[in-house]
Amino acid sequence: MAVSSAFVAAKLENLLIGSAATASVASASTPPVGLIGKPGTPGKRRASLNRRGYSGNLRCEAVADILGQLDSTNAASSSGLASSLSALEHLRNSAADRYTKEKSSIIVIGLSIHTAPVEMREKLAVPEAEWPRAIGELCNLNHIEEAAVLSTCNRMEIYVLALSRHRGIKEVTEWMSKISGIPVSEICKHRFLLFDKDATQHIFEVSSGLDSLVLGEGQILAQVKQVVKVGQGVVGFGRNISGLFKHAITVGKRVRTETNIAAGAVSVSSAAVELALMKLPESSHATSRILVIGAGKMGKLVIKHLAAKGCTKMVVVNRSEEKVAAIREEIKDVEIVYKPLNEMLDCAAEADVIFTSTASEVPLFVKEHVVDLPSVGANVGGLRLFIDISVPRNVGACVNEHEGSRVYNVDDLKEVVAANKEDRLRKAMEAQEIITEESKQFEAWRDSLETVPTIKKLRAYAEKIRAAEVEKCLSKMGDEVPKKSQKAVDDLSRGIVNKLLHGPMQHLRCDGSDSRTLSETLENMYALNRMFNLETEISVMEQKIRAKVEQTQK
Repeated sequence: MAVSSAFVAAKLENLLIGSAATASVASASTPPVGLIGKPGTPGKRRASLNRRGYSGNLRCEAVADILGQLDSTNAASSSGLASSLSALEHLRNSAADRYTKEKSSIIVIGLSIHTAPVEMREKLAVPEAEWPRAIGELCNLNHIEEAAVLSTCNRMEIYVLALSRHRGIKEVTEWMSKISGIPVSEICKHRFLLFDKDATQHIFEVSSGLDSLVLGEGQILAQVKQVVKVGQGVVGFGRNISGLFKHAITVGKRVRTETNIAAGAVSVSSAAVELALMKLPESSHATSRILVIGAGKMGKLVIKHLAAKGCTKMVVVNRSEEKVAAIREEIKDVEIVYKPLNEMLDCAAEADVIFTSTASEVPLFVKEHVVDLPSVGANVGGLRLFIDISVPRNVGACVNEHEGSRVYNVDDLKEVVAANKEDRLRKAMEAQEIITEESKQFEAWRDSLETVPTIKKLRAYAEKIRAAEVEKCLSKMGDEVPKKSQKAVDDLSRGIVNKLLHGPMQHLRCDGSDSRTLSETLENMYALNRMFNLETEISVMEQKIRAKVEQTQK
């Protein structure tokens, strides 16, 4: 596309000026965002939202018309170039500045066990099977380029690469409200927001088990791995976000290998077992009748921890017997009785303690289900215990209204881990050193990506010259030149260009592991942009806007 940067600037300037009124209306309806951060996490620096002026409403739909004009217009004449330079300068200092001079921001918009009650988290929960759909919906938002969803029993976090912080946060929060039915104002009260370096550190802490209710628990690392597995091939799970999660897996493994944070660490499932034992009279630990509903990953861990605590018999209710049979083969010394789901209430009538861990999106037990159940014996305290570690919850809070029943959910597990919290915090300090080091490496890698547009533009610039010179040469040689000779000339020109570009290309590439090398690489990038007038800044903006326009038109 032979369009000068000055012409692009002038066109975009007109667009920005024309949409200023729209922007003022939009900003008036947008609630102000003040200091934001992640409550409940010791030592976490609270990030504040960048409030630099935004005078224009750069809507992708409007830009589509401008880009269409750019594609069909020849380069601006040299006589008008001088007068257009001021327009380019205006563009660089205008609202579009966030698109041309700043790389997109990685943002985390989330609610966790530290900031939001289980009642809210369960409404926002996104089942794993729906993660690709959620990524697609998020990337269809005007200011979101890439996305990922991390939804577990303890957290619901959205990771995005956003063209604009403020507008990206607004769009994602409105999307969360739409899928959950929770008002935006209510989500804003409980959400936490983290940007770039803070977002990187957060996911590294999550994968290392530092942000879990049970410090050092290992299941979260498996869940982070699942995000990458599910995201493979999904449009929108792009280079920045996928790179972030892959690096988080590396960090989680390294922390567990090089520190003892996982030594003796308990999972949510083991904490649930500990909680049940805390609530039962000690004399009944060996004789209590145990029912486990759900034989998935969490249910299997519950069964294993029950066996480790000396439980010799339990009933497991599951949709099919296959998983229960596999667990029975693995745990030989425990009598595991399988029952189908339609016998769940009959099994509950004969149980003292009921663990639930299924993916059901509706409660399995409400007050009406338990009022007719026979009372449990005084030897177990006279209360039937429901230990619910599912999100959404499997046991309704209304069950607590029945005098013979007590319900505990994942938020109640804090009582279990409070005793050894001090010891685990000491271990966490070792892990933080690794996380700080890895965070710097990831940020350096992201910075190194800035050179990619320059590499592409430089190669395209050289290729354009090469192709023109080859065509000129062949035309002088006449029409009788054999194809073999034509190919030889073409190959010769390609070889010369590749050899000439080899040095500059090498100096535009780095792995991000050395900050000195990275600094030199970025200096080389700026120098090449100036020497060859590559117009990379405008090119990057055009590419981003084009991508959003194409996405919205599909």
